[in-house]
Amino acid sequence: MNNEVLNMNPEVIEPVVNNKRVKKAIGLEGLVAFVLFVGFFWYLGSIMELPNMLQTMMNTAFDLLLNTVFYIMAISVLAGAVAAILTEFGIVALINKILAILMKPLYNLPGAAALGMVTTYLSDNPAILTLASDKGFKKYFKKFQLPALTNMGTAFGMGLIVTVTMSLKVSPSGESMATAALIGNIGAVIGSIVSVRIMMIFTKKLFGTEEMAVESDENDLDVMKYREVREGSVSSRLLEAMLDGGKSGVELGMGIIPGVLIICTLVMMLTNGAPAGGYTGAAYEGVGLLPAIGGKLNFIFEPLFGFTSGEALAFPITALGAVGAALGLVDPLLQSGAITGNEIAVFTSMGMCWSGYLSTHVAMMDGLGCRELTGKAILSHTIGGLCAGISAHWIYVLFTSVL
Repeated sequence: MNNEVLNMNPEVIEPVVNNKRVKKAIGLEGLVAFVLFVGFFWYLGSIMELPNMLQTMMNTAFDLLLNTVFYIMAISVLAGAVAAILTEFGIVALINKILAILMKPLYNLPGAAALGMVTTYLSDNPAILTLASDKGFKKYFKKFQLPALTNMGTAFGMGLIVTVTMSLKVSPSGESMATAALIGNIGAVIGSIVSVRIMMIFTKKLFGTEEMAVESDENDLDVMKYREVREGSVSSRLLEAMLDGGKSGVELGMGIIPGVLIICTLVMMLTNGAPAGGYTGAAYEGVGLLPAIGGKLNFIFEPLFGFTSGEALAFPITALGAVGAALGLVDPLLQSGAITGNEIAVFTSMGMCWSGYLSTHVAMMDGLGCRELTGKAILSHTIGGLCAGISAHWIYVLFTSVL
């Protein structure tokens, strides 16, 4: 069959034409999408009026680009340079050696998994795939352990960026948020353990507990004993590492622009309310929908996370899709007094642990060759992220009560 349908498997809803998944040009999906699209903007426009709504969108996106994206990009460049230096001169290998002792009792993973933890903390979620594709790395794992790398790697993705960004925040009263950010890291570790352990319940049933992920080969590089370094003298390696790391920071900063500008703009418009004098089309005006929903559900969020304002709900919701976009929400919430150190601790833990997992888990599980377990991975990580936020809240409460 030339350009006709090549695959009409009854289990597949859409046909496949020329190896491309297709749907009818006009169908129910298009109608539903059109109604939802028009309905959403009609809702905003009916409250703000169309000219004000459009101006607020553009002004908010522009302000986020200048004052949030470039700030995060600057942090990413510096953090990327530091991370590359730590990797080049063996400090990451040293940290990895120390953490390897904890991997078996905490995660039921081999010591090599610590390398994935450190790598994703210094970069982003998909960095775990680079390691997992290396045969020399996979030989340490049993088959049931390998899919859990998605959950562990995601729990630490962009950890350094999130931690540094949160640590630099200062409340209107002058209180530093560095301690809260460090407590958030502890919460993220707890969430990662929960996520990985739950995921292994499913993988053990599917793969058993004895089969190795890959057969060992004596020619494979032992990643626990050796590390790759750049050519040249110490000074040239230092300079090259800094520049390469900074370049990766620029790429990361560029990569978060769509998420911050699109998601954060919409979330801010759904979070903020009207100014005292009415809508003017200025940046950060909105309809106050999320705080209203959060107020109705605050009886759940207050005991679990310690949220004192429904507006705080915007961060974890945004972090589901893009933690870089969620970071753009912190400054306005902090300066308005809607959040305090407790929320910063919770945001750090949930931001690290979730770190946009809804937008990366599918591709990561596919990269590991475990597409059938994607739903289980998402379920496990959802629970893990909630446990991370709850843990961070109660650790912060304990810490502040002791002091």
